Amino acid sequence: MDPATIGARLASSVVTPLIKKLFVKEGPGAGLVNQPVRISSLISFRGEKRTLTEKDLTKLAAELVAQATRHAGPGERPCPADEDELVAEKLATTLYALGDLDMNDVQAVQLGHRGLAHELTHATRTRGRDTLHLSQGGAALHERLLDTACLHILHFFTQRSTFVARSLVEQSGQLSDLITKIDILIERIPSQSAQDAGFERRYAEYMIGKHSTLTIVGIDLSHAEATWPLDAAYLSLEAVSSGEERALGDPFGEAPAATHTALPAVLPADRALSGLQRVLLRGVAGSGKTTLVQWLAVCTARQDSLRGLEQLIGRVPFVLPLRTIARQESLPSPASFLTSVHNPLDGAQPPGWADRVLTAGRGLLLIDGIDEIPERDRERTRAWLADLLIAYPDNLWLVTSRPSAVADDWLGAQDFTEFTLSPMSREDMAAFIDRWHEAARQTCVTEEERTALNAYQSALHTAIRTKQDLSRLATNPLMCGLICALHRARRGYLPPGRKALYDAALSMLLTRRDAERHVYAPGDVQLDEEPQIQLLQRLAYYLIRNGQAELDRDRAERIIEEALPSVPAARALGDAPAILGHLLLRSGLLREPSVSTVDFVHRTFQDYLGAKAAVEAWDIGLLVRHAHDAQWEDVFRMAVAHGRPRERAELLSTLLKESERWDPQTSLRQNLLAMACLEHAPDLDPAIRDEVRRRAMEFIPPLDIPRARDLARVGPLVLDLLPGPEGLTDEVAECCVVTASRIPVDAAIPYLARFADHPAVGVRAQLASSWGRYDTERYFHEVILRLDRDDLYFVAESMEHLRLLLDTGPRPWLILRGDFTEDEIRNNLKGEEVTRLRLNGNEMVTDLGAALGHLVNLETLYLTGCFAAPDLSPLAELSLRTLVFEPPGGWGKAVLPKGLGELTSLERLKITIGKSGIHPRSFPPGITWLDLHVEDEGLGTAWMPSAFPRLRHLNIAFPHGAERPINLSPLAALPDLETVTTNAEISGAASLPGVTVTAPI
Repeated sequence: MDPATIGARLASSVVTPLIKKLFVKEGPGAGLVNQPVRISSLISFRGEKRTLTEKDLTKLAAELVAQATRHAGPGERPCPADEDELVAEKLATTLYALGDLDMNDVQAVQLGHRGLAHELTHATRTRGRDTLHLSQGGAALHERLLDTACLHILHFFTQRSTFVARSLVEQSGQLSDLITKIDILIERIPSQSAQDAGFERRYAEYMIGKHSTLTIVGIDLSHAEATWPLDAAYLSLEAVSSGEERALGDPFGEAPAATHTALPAVLPADRALSGLQRVLLRGVAGSGKTTLVQWLAVCTARQDSLRGLEQLIGRVPFVLPLRTIARQESLPSPASFLTSVHNPLDGAQPPGWADRVLTAGRGLLLIDGIDEIPERDRERTRAWLADLLIAYPDNLWLVTSRPSAVADDWLGAQDFTEFTLSPMSREDMAAFIDRWHEAARQTCVTEEERTALNAYQSALHTAIRTKQDLSRLATNPLMCGLICALHRARRGYLPPGRKALYDAALSMLLTRRDAERHVYAPGDVQLDEEPQIQLLQRLAYYLIRNGQAELDRDRAERIIEEALPSVPAARALGDAPAILGHLLLRSGLLREPSVSTVDFVHRTFQDYLGAKAAVEAWDIGLLVRHAHDAQWEDVFRMAVAHGRPRERAELLSTLLKESERWDPQTSLRQNLLAMACLEHAPDLDPAIRDEVRRRAMEFIPPLDIPRARDLARVGPLVLDLLPGPEGLTDEVAECCVVTASRIPVDAAIPYLARFADHPAVGVRAQLASSWGRYDTERYFHEVILRLDRDDLYFVAESMEHLRLLLDTGPRPWLILRGDFTEDEIRNNLKGEEVTRLRLNGNEMVTDLGAALGHLVNLETLYLTGCFAAPDLSPLAELSLRTLVFEPPGGWGKAVLPKGLGELTSLERLKITIGKSGIHPRSFPPGITWLDLHVEDEGLGTAWMPSAFPRLRHLNIAFPHGAERPINLSPLAALPDLETVTTNAEISGAASLPGVTVTAPI
C-alpha cells in the first residue's frame, strides 16, 4: 500500500473518537478567563486532570496503525507486519509531545496540520525521546499517520466552543500589534522617493544574503556544507549592564539600607538596544559579538518577526567592521559607508540616500570591533563617532569591543550605555551542542554516520557536565563550536587543556580533515602540518606586531616569500602566491574578507599562532611591553603556554617588574594577567609562581564591584585565593561573592556555599541571582536552600527552579526571569503567600489578571520588559501599593499602560513617560512616592498637583538629558511635598520652602 493512500482509508468516524480521547472534556463558557489556553493544559495524559495514561496513548496509536493497515492486500503493506508495534510506539511518543508545545489552539490551527506535525517531531527530537529507528516504509507510515492525526486534531480544535471567541481575541491582539507597528513606521519613515524605496529593497535583500549565514567550524570545507543558517545558529546570550547596579530592595529609598542589594541588570543581548539609542557591548574573543551584529542586521533588513525588537521597525542597518574601515586613510562619511565595506551596491545608491536615512533617525549603525584596530587609531575612531553623533543624533548605535580594549565609560561623554556579554550558561552550552549536531546531521550521507553523530552528541553533553576543564573552555560560541568539531573529528575523544585543544584543532583543520576525507588524489602535493603552521604564524605575528586585523594580499605573499628559505617544504606547492592560495583554500584558518585582503577566520587563532612565533623569536621584551594592551593579552597568555620553563620564567618575572611602573588600574590587570598565566605553566620556577600569587593577593579580596568583576576574568584560579566570609565587612563579602559567582564552573559552588549563611542581604541576593550559572540541583541544595529568606528576592529562571523553591516552603519575594506562561504562574504561585513579585523579560504573559489575579496579598510588582502585557486594569482588585513598570524601548513615544488609574491602592510608582499627552486622571490619586523617567527632553510640571495631590517624594530622570530647566514653581500647590530630586537643571526652587531639592549645580 502506498503510504500516501493511508489518510484516505482512515475515515473520520474512526479517527475522530480516538483524537477526542487525547483531550480533556471542555467546560462551559467561552474559555476566555484563563486565556491563552495552552495545548498542554487541554491534553488528557498530563497534569492534574489526567484521564489517559501513557499506556493508553500507546494503545490508541496502535489502533490507528491497525486501522491504517487492516485492509492492505498482499504486497500492499507499507511496512513489515512485525514493525507495526514500533510504528505505534513512535507515533505515541510523538503525540506525547503535545504536552511540550507552548502554544494555544488558535496558534496551532494557524500552523496547519503539517506545521503542527513538524513542531511535534521537533519537540520529540529536542527532548531526546526520538530513539526508535524505522525502516523506510515504517518511517513513511509514521509520517502519514502523524499528518492525519494532526489534521483531525486541528479539526477538533475548530469545533470547540471556545475556539471562535479565542480566535477573535487573538486577532484583536494581532491587529493592535499591527496598528502599533504601523504608527511607528509612519512616525519613523518620512515620505520617500520611489528611487530611495526601490534601492532600500535591494539593499535589504543584499544584507539578508550577506549576513544570514555563519561558518560551521570543522564540518566540511565546501561552502554549501560549511555554512549554517543564522536563524538556526543564533543563540541569544545574556548581556549584563556594566553601569550602576540595580537595587533589589525598595526602588524609592524609604526602606532601610539593610533591604537594598546589588543585582546587575540582565537582559538578552539582542535586546540591549531596547529603550537605549547608544550601546557599547563588551565581550571576550569568540563570545558572539559579531554574530549578534549579523543577527540585528538581518532582523532589521527583514522587518518581520520583530516582536520585542520594535526599536528595529523602519530602520536601515549599516554594518561597519572597524578592522576593514580603519585601514583606510580616513574613516568614512555616510556617503562612503557602502564603499568602505566593499558593498557592491555602492554605485547604485541614490545620491544623498545615506544622509537622508540618518537625518530621519532611521539608521541602525553596527560598529564592530574596537579591539581589532590599533590603539593609536582608537582616538580618531572615537572622534569620528562623536562627529557622526552630533550630525545624526537620533539613530541607534551599537559598538562592540573586547572587555579591556578601551577604558570604562570610553564613550560615556557620548551617552553610551555599557553592557558585557555573559559567558554561556550550562543551558546555553547544551542548546549550542544540540544545534551544532543538528546542522552536522544535514551533512551526513549514511545512516551509520547519523547514528555515530547521535552518540557523539550524547557523550559530549555528558563530558561538558562532568569535566570542569571542558566546561570552562566551552563558555563562548567559538570554543563550543570548536569542541563540537574536534569531538566529532576525533570520534568522541577530546584533549585536556586550552593549548592541547588548540593544537588538536590546528591538526584537524590543517591536515587530518583532508586526509581522512580523502580530499587528495594519489600524486597530489600535500603540505604537512608543521610547514603550514610556520607560515601561518609568521602572518599572524606580522598582524599582531603592526596592530592590524587584516593585510593586503601582496604583503602576505611577501611575508611568505621571505619565510620560504626557512620552510623549504612549502616550495613543493609553488611560489608564494600559490602557497597563499593553498592556505586560503585548504587551511580553514585564512580567508579573503574582500578583494586583495587576507585575515584569520577568528582572532583567537591569530593570537595563538602569533604567540608561538613570538616565543620562537625570543621577543620577551616586545610581549611584556604590550601586555597592558587588550590586543596582546591573549597573545601573552598563549606565549606562556608555548614557552619552555626558562621562557615562562622570564616572561612572568619581567611582567611583574613592568607592572610596577604603571598606574594602579593597569598594574592590577598586569598582575592578574600573570596570575591567569599560571594555568598554562605547569612547569615553572616555584619562586616565580609564589611571587605571582603574592602580587595577586594584593588585590584580593576585591574592595569594590568593578574590581570584583576584573578579578573574575582571571578564572577558576582565583577561587583558591579568595578569603572565606570570616572577618570580612559586608561590602567586601559581597565583592568576593560577585567575583566567585561570575566564574561559571561548579568548582565555585563550595566557595559560594560558605557565604550561604551570611546575614547581609547584598551577599544573599548575589547568591540567589547566580543560580542559573551552575548545576541546578547541586546549587540549590548547597546554596539556595540555606539562604535566610528575610528581605530577600529568590530568582527563578526556569520551572525547575520555581518548583524547587516552592516545594521547600513559602517564598514571599520572587523574581521570575524569562518566559513563564500564565498557567505556570497561576498554577504554581499560591495567592496568599507572595507579597512581592518581579517579572523580568517575560514575552508570554498577555493577561496579567489570568497570571496574577489570584495573588491577593501582592503589595509590590515589577514589570520589566514585559511588552505583551500593557493592560494593568485586571490588577485593579489587588491591593498593590508599589508598582515599577519598565516596558522595553523602541515603541516611539512612551505610552502609559492601560488601566493604571484603576489601581486605587497604589502609593509608589516608577514609570517612563513622554512630555505630552498626559492626563491627570491617567494616574491613581493616592501616589506619595513618584519616580518618573522622561523619554523626551522636556517636561512641564503644571499637571502634577492635580494628578498627585498627596505627593511627598518626587524623582525626575532624563536618560538623554533635558532641553531646558524644569520649572518647579507649580509644585508649590502640593501641601505634603518633602523632596524633589532630578538630574536636570531647575528653576523656581525658591517657591518650595521646606522642600529638599537635589539637582545638578
